[in-house]
Amino acid sequence: MLDPSEMEITAMGCCLSPLGEFVGAIGMDRPLADYSREEVMTLIDVVVTAYQQHMTAEHERMAAWDRAFLQERLAQKNPPSSMGAPF
Repeated sequence: MLDPSEMEITAMGCCLSPLGEFVGAIGMDRPLADYSREEVMTLIDVVVTAYQQHMTAEHERMAAWDRAFLQERLAQKNPPSSMGAPF
């Protein structure tokens, strides 16, 4: 990854715990070269899933903030009328 953003660096850090749990479960004393194909595929899945989950959650958090900000701005621009129906 070239020049990762702060969010991407944080997402990478979020992969460490699930990665450690998986490696611990199959044996930390084993070199990567001794992993089976299935174990390597699971390792990749663990890391990619953790990364994507963090990125998705962060994007959803940012979108919620943006929606709230825009709704507040629209409410300030168009205050509700206290006069009732316009007819």
